[in-house]
Amino acid sequence: MDRVTILVTGGAGFIGSCFIHSLRKTRPDYSIINVDKLTYAGDLRNLEGIEEGKNYHFVRGDITNRELMRYLFSAFRPRYVVNFAAESHVDRSIAGPEIFVHTNVLGTQVLLEAFRDYVGQGSHEARFLQVSTDEVYGALPLESEERFSENSPLRPNSPYAASKAAADLLVRSYWVTYRLPVLITRSSNNFGPRQYPEKLIPLMITHALEGQPLPVYGDGQNVRDWLYVEENCRAIDMVLHRGKPGEIYNIGGRNEWRNIDLVRLLCDLLAEETKREAEEYRKLITFVPDRPGHDRRYALNTEKIYRELGFQAQENFREALRHTVRWYIERHGKV
Repeated sequence: MDRVTILVTGGAGFIGSCFIHSLRKTRPDYSIINVDKLTYAGDLRNLEGIEEGKNYHFVRGDITNRELMRYLFSAFRPRYVVNFAAESHVDRSIAGPEIFVHTNVLGTQVLLEAFRDYVGQGSHEARFLQVSTDEVYGALPLESEERFSENSPLRPNSPYAASKAAADLLVRSYWVTYRLPVLITRSSNNFGPRQYPEKLIPLMITHALEGQPLPVYGDGQNVRDWLYVEENCRAIDMVLHRGKPGEIYNIGGRNEWRNIDLVRLLCDLLAEETKREAEEYRKLITFVPDRPGHDRRYALNTEKIYRELGFQAQENFREALRHTVRWYIERHGKV
């Protein structure tokens, strides 16, 4: 095939669908094969405007299906593979870890084996990118100024984070053992339109619009580094095309917020956008018992991706957050 083909797994999810929309703008000549199981967090409405045709094909399927994965490599012969497919919610992993191990670990291994067979057939220009998370590093103390680098030890504290760390180690092993051209990205907390509403930011927005309590775990002091999803997709594109095989790249916004402060900011933005008093939303904030193993702080050292690829987050956080709030308001029809 003359056309460059990219296989995207989990492309109906939050970050995966954003990546496909981004590709359509920045690399319109690419042919995209999107395979997604369409579990609860996968939604084809996330891909509105992406039309089925010669440049885009959707395949409903599971990355743990060995025969299907081998078929996709054989039939479409992709130059690039980006694995977004994953179970990703910490609370769900605490309630039921098995599906996280099945999808995140076994699914990655199945993909890697299909990719290994494919590269062994002479597809030497192909590249495989594993999309991971900063949660594999574990937690940092609140009072620390330390940030995790790509060389920090992996100390995951939830079944979700452990499953992603295991997948990362599998990817690394396929580089060391088989010299497969693989890469790993680890990003901080993403936010933006189309995110499934169990995550913090969309959960707070949707609950506030419906007058429901805004549940904040523990004392609300947990700190996260927030990254606009379009920035993450831009960085993933850079790593995919220009990153060095076998390497890991942290992607962060250098934008740390305590959970309680972020929730209060969301209340203020909602008030501005709905022409209501901020206190109407702030009074909904409710502190609830902390979840088990709740990491206190995440923060990433992003010097490597800046130094090697020139990436740094550019979006104004407040304006990106406002854009996100507006998207959920329009979706709920609550102006």
